[in-house]
Amino acid sequence: MASHGSARSARKLSYDGKPLKDIPKSWNFTAKLTPDPLYPTPAASHKTPRDRIGPRMVREALFTWVRPAKQESPELLAVSPAAMRDLGINDDERASDEFRQFVGGNKLYGWDDDKLEGGYPWAQCYGGYQFGQWAGQLGDGRAISLFETTNPATDVRYELQLKGAGLTPYSRFADGKAVLRSSIREFVVSEALNALSIPTTRALALTLLPESRVLRERVEPGAIVLRFAQSWLRLGTFDLLRSRGDRKLVRELSAYVANDVFGGWDQLPGRLANPDKPADGPEPSRGVSEKTIEGSDEVAENRYTRLYREIVRRNALVVAQWQAYGFMNGVLNTDNTSVFGLSIDFGPFAFMDNFDPSYTPNHDDGMLRYSYKNQPTIIWWNLVRLGEALGELMGMGAAVDDEAYIAEGVKKGQEDEVIARAEKLITQAGEEYKHIFLSEYKRLMTARLGLRQQKESDFDLLFSEALDTLEAFELDFSHFFRRLSSVKLAQVTTEDARRQTAKIFFHSEGLPKGTVEGDALGRISNWLSNWHDRVVEDWSPDGTGITDGAEAERIQAMKQVNPNFVPRGWILDEIIRRVEKEGDRKVLDRVMHMALHPFNDSWSGLEFDGATYQGNSEEERRWVGDVPRLERAMQCSCSS
Repeated sequence: MASHGSARSARKLSYDGKPLKDIPKSWNFTAKLTPDPLYPTPAASHKTPRDRIGPRMVREALFTWVRPAKQESPELLAVSPAAMRDLGINDDERASDEFRQFVGGNKLYGWDDDKLEGGYPWAQCYGGYQFGQWAGQLGDGRAISLFETTNPATDVRYELQLKGAGLTPYSRFADGKAVLRSSIREFVVSEALNALSIPTTRALALTLLPESRVLRERVEPGAIVLRFAQSWLRLGTFDLLRSRGDRKLVRELSAYVANDVFGGWDQLPGRLANPDKPADGPEPSRGVSEKTIEGSDEVAENRYTRLYREIVRRNALVVAQWQAYGFMNGVLNTDNTSVFGLSIDFGPFAFMDNFDPSYTPNHDDGMLRYSYKNQPTIIWWNLVRLGEALGELMGMGAAVDDEAYIAEGVKKGQEDEVIARAEKLITQAGEEYKHIFLSEYKRLMTARLGLRQQKESDFDLLFSEALDTLEAFELDFSHFFRRLSSVKLAQVTTEDARRQTAKIFFHSEGLPKGTVEGDALGRISNWLSNWHDRVVEDWSPDGTGITDGAEAERIQAMKQVNPNFVPRGWILDEIIRRVEKEGDRKVLDRVMHMALHPFNDSWSGLEFDGATYQGNSEEERRWVGDVPRLERAMQCSCSS
């Protein structure tokens, strides 16, 4: 299917869209994978009373057919215009009752009630390691997928899913519902990450369920998010199959991921010429046949190893982007780690305020397992669990399709060889993971600092020293890069000028207690001096100096990668309060508009898509200004 690509460039494609009922719909997931044996057909599920399809263990299956619960008087709160465009839906549809009923879970497409046939909704079966411990079967406890659609303008296929639409067999002890609070958070952050070109699941619409009251830490209003993604498969899907020894479904799921998610086995990475030195750049080589890479080499890569490497590479890219933009998921369990390499399942997420590598937005994470600094390591830990799930297939090498192996598995006496080969391949993938992660992180940080070419010395002299300085003086991560974007070289040419410029990075209340201002000004000044010299070197390689035109180009380039707005925790808390307690609906449209155009200097009164946007200038200034002192580094729970 589609590669990550640039979200911004994809949105420039011209496509008027179709009515909701006319967009193309498919059900490849359920057509090609094994269903819950208790409901072997959609008709069997449809004829079963909705309230009887409740929590239980589901074995020998990858999904269960289950329809959303009917909702009373759903109220459409907000829609993402970018999501409408990317799905190929005509923008006028959002005003229709049919659209409201669809995103509220009351309208199904593709199913014929009279004939009991057609495409039918489903919930996925998967497991996961939570906080490092095996949790067993988890699954889509409140998420129900509806269908897939492929936008003709982009040829990208998405799977549409309702979150908060009622009980499924995977709800365990819960109720299958979602609260408004967490739904607002996911709705906004999904689209914000996409606008930053960070691979992510998406959100089309947010719906309030006025008749639904949900008990979490308190009684809260219920809501539904209609969300979509190229794939909702997680590493935990493989984890569960491995824990049950279900070799047949591991193989079936692998083939589905390779063929239907990644576009074919031939689209997976080819063998590395030197596994100890991965190829430069984030893009793997493609199209190497299995015959080419099999042979006498005991660590030869078969197609399952290439599948593993594709998933490893995608996750290395996304975690590098999180680190470069100061984003934290908060709960990086294996069931919250995407096979496609997407940011997925947003619970106690956050964007960094004051830079603190040990910060975690999850107040239940006392061991800081999912803190900012640990995210790359934890994603690799999760990927090792995936390697264990695919290890037997990888370890069999060229013999993976032998009839005897398929029928009987690993023979006695083969175990040590298969394990050794699998371990070697996982280790090699780990080296590739580190290389891809660092290459992408350096690429992004180079761009964020206004440089076109990276030098090895930049990592220590610019990247690390900047972050160490931010941490030492409790300075804001996002503000540092955005404010640096507007700094002209004339402002950092002399020591006095640099010390004056350094103050733009301080909070309005000044530095933290116990900090000597002179120390902060001196350290930031030294960094600005090194940055000045690198910018001059990068933009004027002949040493003649930077022209006004080049300076303007550099500033503009920096502003296009350093957002002015990110949906921080305190902003989302304010929005939740205003929507839930004060009945303010328009604030959702305004925050979504800013999230979809995060690099603007301002929004209100400007033209977007041919129309003048009427925003709230005072609100915009607050949301991009200093984070209130007592609302920095907020934490929340996994409860939603």
